[in-house]
Amino acid sequence: MMGYQALGRNRPPARRASLRVMFGYIRPHLPALLGGGLLSLATGATGLLLPLIVRELIGDLSRHHGLSGPITAMCGLMLADAALGAAGGYVLLRVADSVVLSTRRNLASQLLRITVGAFDASEPGDLMARATADTTLLRGVVATAVVPGITGLLTGLAALVLMGLVDDVLLGVTAAVMAVIVVVQSLVLPRIGRATREMQQAVGKIAAALERMFGAFRTVKASGAEAREAERVQDAAAAAWRAALRSDFWQAVVGNSSQLAAQFAFLAVLATGAAQVAAGAISVGTLVAFLMYILFLTGPIGQVVTAAAQYQAGAAAVTRIEEALRLPAEPAGPASSRPGRGGPASVEFADVRFSYRGTGPQVHQGVSFVIPAGGMTAFVGPSGAGKTTVFSLIERFYEADAGLVLVDGSDVTQWPLADLRSAIGYVEQDAPVLSGTLRENLAFGAPEATEAELAEVLRVTRLDGMTRRLPDGLETLVGHRGMRLSGGERQRVAIARALLRRPRLLLLDEATSQLDAINEAALRETIADVSQLITVVVVAHRLSTVTMADQIVVMESGRVQATGTHAELVASSPLYAELAATQFLASPGLSRP
Repeated sequence: MMGYQALGRNRPPARRASLRVMFGYIRPHLPALLGGGLLSLATGATGLLLPLIVRELIGDLSRHHGLSGPITAMCGLMLADAALGAAGGYVLLRVADSVVLSTRRNLASQLLRITVGAFDASEPGDLMARATADTTLLRGVVATAVVPGITGLLTGLAALVLMGLVDDVLLGVTAAVMAVIVVVQSLVLPRIGRATREMQQAVGKIAAALERMFGAFRTVKASGAEAREAERVQDAAAAAWRAALRSDFWQAVVGNSSQLAAQFAFLAVLATGAAQVAAGAISVGTLVAFLMYILFLTGPIGQVVTAAAQYQAGAAAVTRIEEALRLPAEPAGPASSRPGRGGPASVEFADVRFSYRGTGPQVHQGVSFVIPAGGMTAFVGPSGAGKTTVFSLIERFYEADAGLVLVDGSDVTQWPLADLRSAIGYVEQDAPVLSGTLRENLAFGAPEATEAELAEVLRVTRLDGMTRRLPDGLETLVGHRGMRLSGGERQRVAIARALLRRPRLLLLDEATSQLDAINEAALRETIADVSQLITVVVVAHRLSTVTMADQIVVMESGRVQATGTHAELVASSPLYAELAATQFLASPGLSRP
C-alpha cells in the first residue's frame, strides 16, 4: 500500500530508534523522573534492610534478648516502604502521562504540517493510530521500563553485594542458577519487539480500514458493501490478534523463566544452606536472611525483565512515531507583512512542468499563461487536463518540477507560506465541511471575523435564509463532514468561508456544480461583483459560468491549447467549440456580449 511504503522509506535505523531516541522524549521530564527514581531507590533500600534485621532478631531469640526493638524497626521499615513506593509510583505514572501528552502534541502539530504529497501517500487511519495507540505505548516505557528497570538493576546488584557479605558460598549457588535467566532473555526479548511492531502495524491497518469505511459511510451502505468492509476490518483485527498472541507468549516465557530461576535458586540455597547449618558453618539467622534476600531479589529481577520487555514494545512504537515525524513537512512560521500588496493578485505560469510522483507521467508539460490582477479567469478542458493542478501549484500544495509559478511577480517558493495562503481563498471541488457548528465552519479561516462580516457573507451566498431556518442558527451542529447539510448548502458554506477571509485571489474549483439554477445565478452575480475587487480564478464546466469570464484558458493533456474570450475561442479553438457544444450546458443567451 502506498501509504505504508512512504512511511517505510522514512524508517530510522533500529539501533537509533531505541535508547537515544527514547531519551529524547523523556529528557524534558528528567527532573521529575529522577525524583521518582530516588523514591524507588529508597523503597528498595528499605527492603534491603529487612533481612539484616531478621537475622539480628533470630540472634536475639537465641540470646534471650527483647524483641520490641527489632519488631518496631521492621514495622517502621515496612510502613516507609509502602509510603515511598506509593509516592514513587505516582510520580512515575505522572511523568509517563506527561511524556505521552507532549509526544501527542508534537506529533499532532507535525502531522498538520506535512506536505499534501506526503499526506496523499499515507493512510490517514494509520497516521491516527500512530498518534493514539503508538504514543500510548510510551507510557509503559516510562512507567515500567526506564526508572523501574534502572532501580531494579541497582537494587538487585545491591542485594547481591549484601548476599555476598552474608555468605559468599550461597551467593555462588544463586549466581549459577540466575545465569539461566540471562540466556533465556537474550533469546526471547527480540521476538517480543518484532511481535509488537507487527501488532502496531496491524492496529494501524484497522484504523485505516475504519477511516475508509466511515469516510464513505453512505456509499458503503448504498453499495451493499457492509460485509466486505467488515471483513477488511476483521482481517486487520485478526492480524493484530495473532501478533499480540506472539508477544504475549514470549512475554509469558520471559516472566515465568525468571520466576522459575528464582524458585530453583531458593531450593538450591535452602539445600546448600541447610547442609552448612548442620555443619555449623553458618547460623540459622544467616540462612534465613539469605533466603529473604532471594525472595527480595525476585522483585528487582521482575522489574528488569518487565522493563526489557516493555522497552521492546516501546522501541516498536517509537519507530512508528519517528517515521511519522520524518514525513516531509512544510516550513513553519507566522505570516509577515507585505507592504503595498493589498490589491488583487496576479498569477503567471512560465513553462511549468509537474508530475505528482516526481518521476511519473507529467500532469503539466510546459504550461504557460498570465492571469492579470483583477477580473475573472476560467479554466476549461477535458478531465485530466491539469486544471485543478493549477490551483494546487498556486497554493504550494505541491512544488513544480520545473518552470516558475509567480504570484504578484514573485516565485511562490520565495513567499512565506503563511503570507501566500492568507492572500488566497480556496474552494475545493468537493467543498468539505468540518464537524462542528455552522459558525465554526464559516469562521474557520477567519476566526477574528465580526458579526457584521458574517451577516454580509451569509447574505451574498444566500445562506441567511437557511441559517434562520436552522434550530440553533449559526450554532447548529452540521454533523460529520457536514452531512446535515445538502450538497448545495455545503458548497455555499465553503464559498462563504473563502470569502470571509477577504482574499486577494479567489480560487473556485467547480464551485457551482451542486447549486440549483436560482442559487447559481445569484452566485454568478456575487462572483462578478467580487471580481471587480479581487482576482477570481475558476475551474468550470458550465457555460453559464465560463462565458462571464474576462479570460478563458483552454487546457488539454497538460498543456495550454488556447487563451481568449468565449467569442474568440468559439471561432479559433476547435477544442473549446467542441466543449461548448457537448460538455457545457450551452445557453447562448447567457453569453457575455
